Amino acid sequence: MSIRTVKVGLVQHSCSSDLGSNLSKAEKGIRKASQEGAQIICLQELFNSLYFCDVEDHDNFKLAESIPGPSTDFFSSLAKELSVVIIASLFEKRAEGLYHNTTAVLDADGSYLGKYRKMHIPDDPGYYEKFYFTPGDLGYKVFNTKFAKIGVLICWDQWYPEAARITSLMGAEMLFYPTAIGWHKDQDKPTNEEQYQAWQTIQRSHAVANGVPVVSVNRVGIEGDMKFWGGSFVCNAFGRVLFQADHNEEEVYVHELDMHNSDRYRTHWPFLRDRRIDSYSPILKRFIDED
Repeated sequence: MSIRTVKVGLVQHSCSSDLGSNLSKAEKGIRKASQEGAQIICLQELFNSLYFCDVEDHDNFKLAESIPGPSTDFFSSLAKELSVVIIASLFEKRAEGLYHNTTAVLDADGSYLGKYRKMHIPDDPGYYEKFYFTPGDLGYKVFNTKFAKIGVLICWDQWYPEAARITSLMGAEMLFYPTAIGWHKDQDKPTNEEQYQAWQTIQRSHAVANGVPVVSVNRVGIEGDMKFWGGSFVCNAFGRVLFQADHNEEEVYVHELDMHNSDRYRTHWPFLRDRRIDSYSPILKRFIDED
């Protein structure tokens, strides 16, 4: 059997109010990952601006753009030049007064493969995303890129096993999560460690349950009261962490994944085979109340 591998690239960086500087960082990260052999490169959530959802401010809607639009045009040219797949998380203006948190996928020939709109939208102190984003209405998506069939989910989607399961059942060979998550800059260390471990563990569990690698790309640095915790990581199809980025530093990292491992893990641990799909209809309820 011939060996099939795919090299994935992660670009973890800090952001500022200078949109041009953020775009330049993303481009430099993509170029560096490409030079190191990456074939599929994922940027962090909303990489081209500060994380504006920490406040409710109507002026921030000016950051949004159409998809396809200026950013996808830029990354399309870059993807074609470098012969890489680019996963770019953007603030989408769909229509007047209608906005989404959206990730676009550009194939290695520069073609626009489509977009995924974030399905789960949080509303918490420091994360007022419901003020800005309409929940996604495209459903879960997979993209047939040159190098692999990939699934893309976004940040808050990370906590929902249903999203990972459905995307995997659609044939995704790996899951990517562009992310913007952190802790309050004055928060105590034990709380921070607990939160990070929960965040990583839930995503590793998606890898185990579905037999696919998971690639999670987070931002880093202090923005207002928030310290984004970095910690981008790659795990294999059985949840083993293969790489974990620093919590404070910007990093570009490339990891080679063996694509035959999914079949090996799924064969030896046949979770998909033993699913009792005839028994799962109660999950469609918000909560299963007693009669």
